[in-house]
Amino acid sequence: MSDNTPNVPLAEFVDPPNPAEDEPFVPLAEPAKKMSEPLVAAPATPTGNGTPTEPTFGNGNGNGNKAVATRSTSGEDSIFSILYTVGKKVAIVGSIYLVGYMGWSVAWLIAPVILSVAREQLGKTSEKKRDIAKASALASEKDVILARIDELPAWVYFPDVERAEWLNKILKQVWPNANHFARTLVKETIEPNVALALANYKMHGFRFDRIILGTIPPRIGGVKIYDKNVDRNEIIMDLDLFYASDCDINFYLGGFKGGIKDFQIHGWVRVVMKPLIRSMPLVGGLQIFFLNNPNIDFNLVGALDFMDMPGLSDLLRRIIVEQIGNVMVLPNKLPISLSEEVSAVALKMPEPEGILRIHVVEAKDLMKKDISVLGKGKSDPYAIINVGAQEFRTQTIDNNVNPKWDYWCEATVFIEMGQYLEIQLMDKDELSKKDESLGRASIDISSVIKKGVVDSWLTLEDAKHGLLHVRLQWYKLTADPNDLQQILLETKLLRVTTMSSAVLSVFIDSARHLKQARSSSKPDPYLVCSVNKQKQQTAMIMRDDSPVWEQGFTFLVSNPDNESLNIKIYDQKTGNDIGQYTYTLSTLLKQFNMEVIQQPFQLQKSGPESKLYMSLSLRILKAGEIDKESDTLEQVAALTRSSSVKTPEVAVVAPPSFKDTQATSKRLSTESPISEEDPAVVAKISPVLSASTSSEKPISELAASVLTHRFPDSSNSAGDHGLGRIQLSLRYSAQRQKLDVTIHKIAKIPLRDPSNIPDPYVKLYLLPGRSKESKRKTSVIKDNCNPVYDASFEYLISIAELRQTQLEVTVCTQKGFLSGSSPIIGMLKIPLDDSEITTQSGLNSWFDLQPEMRHD
Repeated sequence: MSDNTPNVPLAEFVDPPNPAEDEPFVPLAEPAKKMSEPLVAAPATPTGNGTPTEPTFGNGNGNGNKAVATRSTSGEDSIFSILYTVGKKVAIVGSIYLVGYMGWSVAWLIAPVILSVAREQLGKTSEKKRDIAKASALASEKDVILARIDELPAWVYFPDVERAEWLNKILKQVWPNANHFARTLVKETIEPNVALALANYKMHGFRFDRIILGTIPPRIGGVKIYDKNVDRNEIIMDLDLFYASDCDINFYLGGFKGGIKDFQIHGWVRVVMKPLIRSMPLVGGLQIFFLNNPNIDFNLVGALDFMDMPGLSDLLRRIIVEQIGNVMVLPNKLPISLSEEVSAVALKMPEPEGILRIHVVEAKDLMKKDISVLGKGKSDPYAIINVGAQEFRTQTIDNNVNPKWDYWCEATVFIEMGQYLEIQLMDKDELSKKDESLGRASIDISSVIKKGVVDSWLTLEDAKHGLLHVRLQWYKLTADPNDLQQILLETKLLRVTTMSSAVLSVFIDSARHLKQARSSSKPDPYLVCSVNKQKQQTAMIMRDDSPVWEQGFTFLVSNPDNESLNIKIYDQKTGNDIGQYTYTLSTLLKQFNMEVIQQPFQLQKSGPESKLYMSLSLRILKAGEIDKESDTLEQVAALTRSSSVKTPEVAVVAPPSFKDTQATSKRLSTESPISEEDPAVVAKISPVLSASTSSEKPISELAASVLTHRFPDSSNSAGDHGLGRIQLSLRYSAQRQKLDVTIHKIAKIPLRDPSNIPDPYVKLYLLPGRSKESKRKTSVIKDNCNPVYDASFEYLISIAELRQTQLEVTVCTQKGFLSGSSPIIGMLKIPLDDSEITTQSGLNSWFDLQPEMRHD
C-alpha cells in the first residue's frame, strides 16, 4: 500500500468493492464479451438455526455459534428430499400397476402423465426466469447492460431518469439490518390479512414462522425527480425497483408447513417526502407505494406445493399477491413518520385527486378459446379492470366473441402522473376452472385527464386479434357544495344508479375507554365503517380498550343529502359489538370546507366515556375541462352517451394538435386542409349550438348537424402525388415497450369515376419482415373520399427494434377487388427512428400518400 493511501477504517478492506462497479460506463456500441454465456448466480449459502419454537428473523449471515444448527437443518432437508423423491417414484409405479391390474382404459394413465409433464415444464421455465433475474441482481450494472441490450435500465431510455448506482451501494450496505423492518411489516400487516382472506375459504391457522431476506438487496434501475407541477411542500421521486431475492420464508397453514423462495418483484415505486419542515430531518414523513400493480413471482415449496392437485398453492399464491397490493399499491400507501411535529392526519389522510368514470362498452373479433365438436367454438368473455389495487369485473357473456357488456364503474385516482388503467379480457372456463386470457389493453390516465373525455377502440395486446371499446371521463374534486346539484343532474340523466356524486375521505385515529367485551381481559377491537354497500375495516389491536388505528379510507357517495357513514367497533374474540356511531353526511356539507379534523364523537352502545376520534372530508365531483385542442364533436358526443350500447360508426377521439415541423416531401403539418377549415368549422358549430338551445332540438340532431360541417368535401391540396393525405399519430412508450399508432382520417382521395366512389380502409405492417403478426387493419368506410377512422393500434416492440423498423401504411379500396384493378390507392413508409415518436406527446402529422411500391 502506497504512502498516499487515505486513512480508511479497517472494515473497508474486509469486503473490497467490486472493481467492475468502479469502471467507466462502456457504450452500447462496444461488443459484449461472450454474449452467449448465460449469467449464473452464485449459490446461496444455507442459512437458518434449526427448527425454532418461536419465530426467528435474520439476514442469512450465520456465525460460529450457529454452525451446528445449520448442518442439522441441512441434514433434515436432505432426508426430506430423499423421502419425497422415493415417495413420488413409488406413487408413479403404483399408479401404472393399478391401471393394469384393474383393466382400466389407458386414458387414465395418459392424462396424468401429460398434466405432470406440463406442470414440470412450467416449473422449469419459471425457475429459469428466476435464476436469470437473480443473476442480474448479483451482477454489476455493466454486465447487465451487455447481456441484455433489450432490457436496459430505465435511465437509458428516459432522459429525465438518472442512474442510481450510489443508491444501490447504500442499499447493499444497509440490507443486513432490513429484517427488523420486514418482520414488523409482515407480522403486523400482511400475516393477519392473509389469514383473514384464507379464513373465507375455511382454511385457518396461517402464520409466518421464519423470515430471512437473504443477502441480495433490491436494485434501483433509475431515479426520476419531479420538479414541475409539484407542491413546494413536498418532494416526489420514482424508483425503478427490481428485487430478486434469495429469501427463505417459512409459514404454517393448519398442520402443514410451507415456504416461499426466490421471491421477485419489479415495478415503479413512488416516494413522496412531505411535508417539508424547518427542523431536522427537514422532512416530516414518507409515503411509499407502487403506482401500478408490480410484477410479482415466487416459488412455493414444502408440503403445500406437493398438494397442488386441488389448486391450494394457486389460491395461496393469489392471496399473497393481493395482500401485498393491499399494502403498497395505490390507493394503499406505506406511510413512515419521521418527525413528531407532523400529525398522523397530515401523513395518512387519503387525498384523492379525482374520479375516473369507466364505461366498458363492448368488444369485437375476440379469439375463440372454447373447443366444440366441429373444432374451435366461441368464448365466454369477461373483463377485469384495474386502477392500481382497485379491481372491477364485468359480467360474463356466454358463447360470444363480440360481447356487449355496457359496464360502468368508477375508480378513485390519487396520483395523476404515472398511473394506468389496465383492462384484461378473460375467457371463463367452467370445466378446467382456469380462465384463459383473451388479451389486454391499457391507457395512461394522465392522457384522459388532459382530454377530459376519451371514447376509443383499443387494440388488444397479447392477442392475435380483437378490439375493445371503452369510454372514459375525468372528474376533478371541489369543496364547493353548490356544485352538488349539477353533478346530481348529470348522474340522473346518465340513468346508471351506481354512479357517484361525491367522495368521502375518512381517517380513523383512535378510540378511548371502550367497554369490556369480556370480564377477564380487555377487548381485541377492530372497526368497520360503511357507506351503503361499501365496507372498510381497520386492523385488529390486541387487548386494548383505547386502540390507536391511524388508518384512512375512501368512499364513493351517490348523494350526500341521503346517505350516512356507519361505524361499528367489534371485539374479535367474542364478535360482540362494543361501540357504534352514525354520521349523517348532509351535516358535513354545512361544515367549513366540508371537513371535520380530529374531532371526538361519543360512541353509542358503549361505555359512558367511550369516544371515537376521526377526521372527515367531503369533495364534490365536477367534470374536468375538455382540452382546448379537442374537437367540438367530442363534447357533443359526450352528451349523447347513455347506458345503452350502440356501436358508433365513427369512434370519437380527441385529435392531436398540429405542430410546426420540418418541411419534407412526405410529412406536412402546416398545410393541413382540416386545420385551414377549423375557424369555419367553429363558426358553423356555434350557431348550431345556440339554435339548438333556443329551439330545444334533440341531442342526436345536434350531433348530426355537427357531423355535417366537420369535414368539408373541398380541399386545397391532395398531396404531391395527387393521391390524398393521411393524418397519423405515432407515440412510443419506452416504459411499457409499446408503440401506439392512431389513424385519424384521410383527406382528398381522388375521385376518377363519379359512379365508382371508393370504399377505403387502411392496412399497417412493420418492416422489415412484413409478418402476418404485425398486420393491423381499420374498418371499411363506404362511399367516402374523406373517411374518418380515429382507430388506434398497438405494437409491443423494444426500443432497439424500433430504431431499425419502418411502418408501412397502405390505403386500399374494397371495390378494387371487384373491378379487377389494383385495390391500392396509395401508400407510404415511415421510419420509426424519429426522436419525436419517443416524446410524451409523440408525432402528430399529415403525410402525403405515394404511388404503390413493390414489397421488399
